[in-house]
Order: sequence, then C-alpha cells, then structure tokens
Amino acid sequence: MSAGYIKRLQKLYRRRLPPEGIITPELSRTLARLSFEANRQVGLLISRSGDIERVIVGDHRSILIPELSPTRGHRSRLRGLRCVHTHLNGEPVTEDDLMDLVFLRLDLMAVLEVDEHGGARRLLGAHLLPENVNGKGWLVMDPLPAHALELDFLQLVQSLESEFAGKQALLEVKGDQDRAILVSVTSVSKAEAEASMEELCELAYSSGIAVVEKIIQRQQKINPKYLLGRGKLSELVLRALQLGVDLLIFDQDLNPSQVRSITDFTELRVIDRTQLILDIFAQRAKSREGKIQVEMAQLKYMLPRLVLKDDALSRLTGGIGGRGPGETKLEINRRRVRDRIARLEKQLEQVKKQRGQRRGLRLRAGLPIISIVGYTNAGKSTLLNTLTHSKEQVEDRLFATLDPASRRLRFPRDQEAIITDTVGFIRDLPSDLKEAFSATLEELRHADLLLHVIDISNPMFEEQMKAVEELLEELGLHPIPMLRIFNKIDLLQDQAYLQNICKRNGAIGVSALNGDNLASLVEAMEERLPLVPTESRSHPTLH
Repeated sequence: MSAGYIKRLQKLYRRRLPPEGIITPELSRTLARLSFEANRQVGLLISRSGDIERVIVGDHRSILIPELSPTRGHRSRLRGLRCVHTHLNGEPVTEDDLMDLVFLRLDLMAVLEVDEHGGARRLLGAHLLPENVNGKGWLVMDPLPAHALELDFLQLVQSLESEFAGKQALLEVKGDQDRAILVSVTSVSKAEAEASMEELCELAYSSGIAVVEKIIQRQQKINPKYLLGRGKLSELVLRALQLGVDLLIFDQDLNPSQVRSITDFTELRVIDRTQLILDIFAQRAKSREGKIQVEMAQLKYMLPRLVLKDDALSRLTGGIGGRGPGETKLEINRRRVRDRIARLEKQLEQVKKQRGQRRGLRLRAGLPIISIVGYTNAGKSTLLNTLTHSKEQVEDRLFATLDPASRRLRFPRDQEAIITDTVGFIRDLPSDLKEAFSATLEELRHADLLLHVIDISNPMFEEQMKAVEELLEELGLHPIPMLRIFNKIDLLQDQAYLQNICKRNGAIGVSALNGDNLASLVEAMEERLPLVPTESRSHPTLH
C-alpha cells in the first residue's frame, strides 16, 4: 500500500458518525472506494458514540479483527462496538462474520457490498438475539440500500440489551450469586456422562453457584486445545450472553494450556471439577488443620498454572542478572508458592504428631475405634449424631463435613467404643487433596471397624460404593473389617428390592435420619467388636 493510501485510511480515524446510524452514506462510499482500489476488504470498528476505534485492512476474501480489550460491564451487555466491513465479490454475511459477531459479542456485524465500479451497493447486517429462534442465536437483517441507511442503530442496540437483561431476570438466582454453565466433553456412555453431570451440579450447588444450563458433548476424538469444537464454543458464548453467565465449569480436569485457551477464546471465567472441589473445601474448612490442608492443596493445584499471558515476562534470563532481584514476577510468585507449601507441610507434620499423641491416648485406653466412611452426602454425620445423640453440623449438600469428629458410643451390653466421622469421598478425588488430607485419612489406619455408609436412594449408589472401596484399597485399608450400611431406606418404596440388595451386598439397611433399623446395626457392630483385643476400658480424653 502506498503512503498516500495509508494517509487516506488514517483520515478515517478523524471521522465521527452520528450515534443513531450504522454508517453514513458518504462514509460507506469512501470505504467502498478504498477497498476497491486495494482489492482488499477494509473494515471499521465503531463505538456507540460514533468514534472509529479501529481501521482494519484484510485480504481479498476476509479481514482479521485484532484482539480487543475485555468486554465492559455486566454480562447482559454487548461489547459496545459494531463492525462494518466490505465484501468485494457480492458475498452475504458469512459464517466467519457470524462467528466474530458471537465470540466478540459485537453490537452489530455489517457487510458493505462493493460493486464492480468501486461503489457501495447494499449494507447487510446481523445482530445477536436474547433467545434462539429456529436454533439460531442471531438474526440476519434485510438488506439496506447504501445511499439510504434509514435505521436507528442506537435504539436497536438499547432495545436488544433491555431484552437480554429481561430474559436473565426471569432466572431464579439469589442476589449476586455466580451463574454457571456446566460442560462435559467425554467419550463415556450417555448414562455415565449424565450421572457425572448431576454430581457436578451438586458440587456447584454446594459451592453456592447457580447452574443455569448443562451441556454434554460426547465425542470419540476430543479437541486437545479447546475440548470443544469452534461451533460448540460459539454456542456456549452465545448462551452465556443470553443467560448472563460469566463462568464455565468443566466436568473434566483441564490442563493450564486448555484453561488459558478457552478463557482467551470465550472471554469467560473457566474452572474444572478439581478447582470446584477445592473451592468447596476452602469454604467448609473450619479447623486450623482443615485450613492448612485445603490451602496446601490449592497451592499445589495453582503452581503449574502460574503462567503470564505475556510470554516476554515469563521468559527467564540465565546466569548473571537472572537471580535474586533479577527474577521475573512470575518466578517470584512461583518461588513464594513453593516456600509457602514447604511451610504448610511442616505445619501438617506437627498436626500428625499431635494426632498421634491423641491416638496413643485412645489406644492406651483400650477402647475400640470405629470409623465412618462413605461417599460425600451419604449421611455419615447424621448417622454419627443419631448413634451418639450428638449435634454435629448436617447439611444436604456435598462435603458438608471436612473436619473429623470423634464421639463415645455405648452399646447395650455396656461395651464402649470411639466412633469417628471422616471427610466424604468422591470419585476421582484430586490427588493433591488426597495428599493434603493424609493426616485425616491416617486416622482410618487405626480403626478396628469401618462403617461404609452408602446412599441407597442414589441411582448411582453401586458406582459410589465401588469408588469408596477402591480408594480404601488404594490407601491400604482393605484388611480392616468393614460393615456396609445402606442408608436412607425411608426413601425407598420397594421393600422386596431393599431386602434383596442388602442380602446381595452383605449390608444392613437403615435410616440414619429417623432411626429405622438402627438396633440391627448396633447389634451387628457389637458382634464384630469382641474380636478386637483390648487391654483396659478407662476413658480417654477426646478432642
């Protein structure tokens, strides 16, 4: 391009359009002429005030809109920019135009047709819709003649944003609660995918997040960069705008590169299943020990994700000048995180020693130890409360209990035992959490009897039961005697089915909530405890 041509392009920046119109007839003629002379598409990004923010020169077939600053304001708002660009071959609004409209959340995507003499023929436009019509979230408008662009653009955009906000207001969300779309990209069966999605939904609820949509995409070959294809991602961005969502939660664990790619592409916050579980643990931890364990797990999860977007800043110099004050901010952050993890590990070692001392008191007292284990929200704390007449916190949500509690249990024959509640298990428990909670799980190694509580009312109870027992085996706890307890039998109508399933799994059916069949459970527990060698029956101090 010649210097004179570039000067003519630069003059466009000094133009100011009336805010009501998409583009003036005079400017459309100028744009068409510039595009015709260079045989390239030329585009303008125009603000709502009428200022030309960017001038973009592409090739004969397309333009490439550069990276824009983050969107402003609330998720019901569009970006506040419209794109007007030329087409040289009489093409309509293309798929690429629509993708840019969606991903950039533009006010409007407009195409100016250039005729064979370099004149402006027609203006074609497309805008987003507050809800999908015939499966599409956008509307391609009727063409307007370039010499008579009679459309109040500002009124159109304000009306659209009001409709977006109105649709979002209909959703049942409390206050400033986060809204999220749950996403699963998997190759497992439909039933497994749906069950896993329901669990993710429960996890989101436990974290105080409002789930407004769930999307499952089953595919054999998963996109290594985005997990989803470009078309599905555009649907996600559009639904996020329509529903006022700024958070995507993936059921699959994402590597740091995937999180960054999806975030950059969609301009949405992105977390995965592990991060959601860590967030719940961070909310629930009350004791000093629990807080240490959760913080350590979070830091270990975060460490490989400490990557700056600017590659130049994340690049280290070597040798002289690359140490001490010469470190980049990224490396300073990493070092601080590693130092913090090391301090937390020392504190956890101290916790283990204290636990060992308390455990020694119990062992010297000779009281047998019963540990309650099970999938999260199976009813473990409710069972502890009912058996020991305690008042431990109970909630109908995942991971309501993080800090273990120990109570004394007296049996009908005057035998006594210590019964301990533990943190709930979940499938694919993050390895950093397993490691962080090793001090808590260490308690299980000294149990004389494990009570495995299973929520029989859950359609996936067999998978949950298997997940817990596989984890117990992984922890080396399978030699400890275990009693299976099918809880929540009050929610089952078919008693014949209940008896059959209990017999098949060697389990006892109870309702920890209303006390159904607890006498049989206590009797079964007591039968197993005489096998435990004891030295004395003095009363230890419990903490």
